[in-house]
Amino acid sequence: MTNGEWRRPSVVGHSSFSTVAPPPPPDYLPRPVTAKVKPAAAPPAPLRVGMISLGCAKNLVDAEIMLGSLAQAGIEITNDAELADVMIVNTCSFIDSAQEESVDTILESAAVREANRRGQGLVVSGCLSQRFRDELPKLFPEVDAFMGIDQVAQVAQIARQALAHRAEKIKRGTRSAERGTGAKVKRRLTELDKARLEPKHDHEESLRGTEKFGKTKTLLADSALRASRSALLDVTARPVYIPDYATPRFRLTPKHFAYVKIAEGCNHPCSFCIIPRMRGSHRSRTQADIVHEARDLIASGVKELNLISQDSTYYGLDLRANHSRAISSPEKFSAAAKSLPADATTLASLLRELNSLEGDFWIRLLYTHPAHWTDELIATIAACPKVARYVDMPLQHIHDLMLQRMRRETSGQYIRDLIAKIRAGVPGIALRTTFIVGFPGETEEYFETLLGFIRDTKFERLGVFTYSQEDGTIAGKMTEQLSDKVKQQRRKLAMAAQHKVARAVSESFVGRTLTVLIEGEAKAKELQQANISSWEHGLIRESDKTIAQLKGTYLVARGEADAPDIDGRVYVRGRLPVGEFARVKVVGHTDYDLIAEPF
Repeated sequence: MTNGEWRRPSVVGHSSFSTVAPPPPPDYLPRPVTAKVKPAAAPPAPLRVGMISLGCAKNLVDAEIMLGSLAQAGIEITNDAELADVMIVNTCSFIDSAQEESVDTILESAAVREANRRGQGLVVSGCLSQRFRDELPKLFPEVDAFMGIDQVAQVAQIARQALAHRAEKIKRGTRSAERGTGAKVKRRLTELDKARLEPKHDHEESLRGTEKFGKTKTLLADSALRASRSALLDVTARPVYIPDYATPRFRLTPKHFAYVKIAEGCNHPCSFCIIPRMRGSHRSRTQADIVHEARDLIASGVKELNLISQDSTYYGLDLRANHSRAISSPEKFSAAAKSLPADATTLASLLRELNSLEGDFWIRLLYTHPAHWTDELIATIAACPKVARYVDMPLQHIHDLMLQRMRRETSGQYIRDLIAKIRAGVPGIALRTTFIVGFPGETEEYFETLLGFIRDTKFERLGVFTYSQEDGTIAGKMTEQLSDKVKQQRRKLAMAAQHKVARAVSESFVGRTLTVLIEGEAKAKELQQANISSWEHGLIRESDKTIAQLKGTYLVARGEADAPDIDGRVYVRGRLPVGEFARVKVVGHTDYDLIAEPF
């Protein structure tokens, strides 16, 4: 997996999809009634569903597909939990903190239901359901249905089944005392992960040379166990689903930008990551299907297409004839890419076709893996003016021994050479990366190497994670685990080093003119705090005292170097159309943000 992420829960906005009969024509005259007529029964109210979505942009797209499928089925969507007939919690299980948030949100939703609407159905979807498919029904007796990645398009049927299941449960007199506690559930999930049998090939030096990776499966529970469950369970053992253009979708992002999922799953066995076991093997959408979606998004007013997947640079390689997954190292990947026919689908071919679409918009590339960059990709970005001069490329570390233990398939020298090649090939490009500190076996020497790399490379955007020991991963079983205190200390030191770099980068923009995308008006509280915290890329901004000096009316905007939600901002003094591009001149800066005026 290239990089994981987690965000605060988002509750969907309210939108009604119920059909209303048209008014009568103007010349309509009522006829006299000669007999009493029994009033017609009022049509049944549409089913109302609410959703809380946790996790990454990829999970957000799953939420949008579920909402689109619900709307297509005539179901009303509400952001008021007390009005919902069914609540869906779309969960994340990437790291321990995200998993805890998912558990808390499920139990809180059950508690709200118990207090306000006991007949409400409760559905749990997403990565937590996928990771603990057989255990969750026993751990969450208050949940009425669990669904996995493959079932997002069948959510309407599952929601109706959950509501009926809840009604039957109440009819049977199930008591509210069955509710679990967050601490108990979290403890049990940890125990389950530790007890889970690891695949026999987990200790092999490289999975890429075998056909075993991506083929391990969880055994299906037997019929007796399935019959005894207290909730409906519709979760396949290993996901294979990938959305296409025809899939209904209800967008949750602002009108001016959208996430476009170009692939699903991952073929990497990074030792710290559980994603491939939850999301399955890498599978790409067809290029024509993605372009179809992009064309319609642009026609609807979208100004920024954010391309996402677990590993965007692997896009298309699985579509080649007789493909093998054992090509993830830089050498094997490069050889496989060079052997492709001229008309083969790759990330470069996708970018070229998207760039050729009519309209004024950005194409932003997220989640690239350093092992899968090619000279063709660099040349393509340079030649396509609509591709934002921005690259998201999580590196995780720079010391060779740490990269080996993380199973990143790259060396420190390879990474340094690649960065030099990208910056030379695409002048002015902003590099965004993330690092993990406190990984098992990271010595002071190894960490100092990382600090020196941060100071020397001067990344335009950088975030830092402390290592999260995840049961069920190879790294979780490693010896030489570091204490939380050491992890936090190293994170602070790394962010302090980047703070100096970031301030210098911001200062270098003063006096320059930029094209920015206007997001909306900056609220007073936002101007005072101006901080961003995201699990996706680590904490990228501490409290910035300089921002408190901003007074008056400001707009929040983003430049090419700023991805939605996770990077810096451009505060523009004045009035400009929201959701449109504008030219501005930078007149000042804070540690991580720019201050500008219309140009």
